[in-house]
Amino acid sequence: MDILAIVILNYNGQPFLAKFLPTVLANADGHPVYVADSASSDSSVSFLRTHFPEVRVIELPRNEGYAGGYNKALDYIRTHYGGATYYVLPNSDIEVTPGWIAPVLSLMTSNKQIVACQPKIRSYSERDLFEHAGAAGGYVDWLGYIFCRGRVFATFETDHGQYNDNRQVFWATGACLFLRADVFHQAGGFDTSFFAHMEEIDLCWRFQRLGYEVWTCGQSTVYHVGGGTLHKSNPHKTYLNYRNSLFMLYKNWPANGWLWPKILLRLILDGASSALFMQVGEWSDVWAIVRAHFAFYEQLPTLHRQRKYLQKQQITNVQLYPKSIVWQYFMKGKKTFGEIAGK
Repeated sequence: MDILAIVILNYNGQPFLAKFLPTVLANADGHPVYVADSASSDSSVSFLRTHFPEVRVIELPRNEGYAGGYNKALDYIRTHYGGATYYVLPNSDIEVTPGWIAPVLSLMTSNKQIVACQPKIRSYSERDLFEHAGAAGGYVDWLGYIFCRGRVFATFETDHGQYNDNRQVFWATGACLFLRADVFHQAGGFDTSFFAHMEEIDLCWRFQRLGYEVWTCGQSTVYHVGGGTLHKSNPHKTYLNYRNSLFMLYKNWPANGWLWPKILLRLILDGASSALFMQVGEWSDVWAIVRAHFAFYEQLPTLHRQRKYLQKQQITNVQLYPKSIVWQYFMKGKKTFGEIAGK
């Protein structure tokens, strides 16, 4: 069994593979590199076999998104290659840096309660800024809205070392996610109904319910292009973000946590946010939010069964940010993590 497997999920991403895979290989520290291809229609697979014969290519039969694709790929590695103690899942549009692996592995091996961890995520195009997808570790507020150390809504902090520590957080980003393999499989992997977006937050929530911890490692940094598969302005991304946030909230919210009042308030706030899209004429995003809400209603029977199962399984209560990040940011004018969390 390998100590670490580096696993990149690819879908029609040959340009990203050509650009970033050489850096991954140069900084793999002897760990095997896999590319799991989700039935790409471009020439990704032939390109890999021709130019990167040292990469272990896994050809998946169809595109099942981030969640389904990684579930299948990691199961394949476990059954066909003997598995690994840890996985790291860098997006295909991630530029790694020298020494990015060792600090995270050292942290995780020193504390067996840590089952998910991330490096600092900075912007590929604006190198000093934290990037949207995870920044320096993520949190969830009492309404299920997410924010990060270094990025709150549309405010991106400059990295001047303020988050160079290692600390426990609520969620680690799927853009470059380190996982302890046995607990990943024990927890059932990613929820495939999410397809893409927020499945890693749902997974981190479930990890914590089982008594494990999620951390961020400030001694490791990678750079993320972002929007490599779905650009942030794509209405389908809007749909997935709004839908999956409701999925995650309903599944995981504590039994004594006034679930339905919070769901109702979330639906109202989602509706209010659609007014912002209306103001700029982004009607496809407005429709995406409407579709997301109806998809949530349609999925309620399944979500309810999942919720009941998770309530029986729960070992520990999970600590959420006890205030509304929406109120703190938009009404009180607190724009950075330090202003909001006081640290």
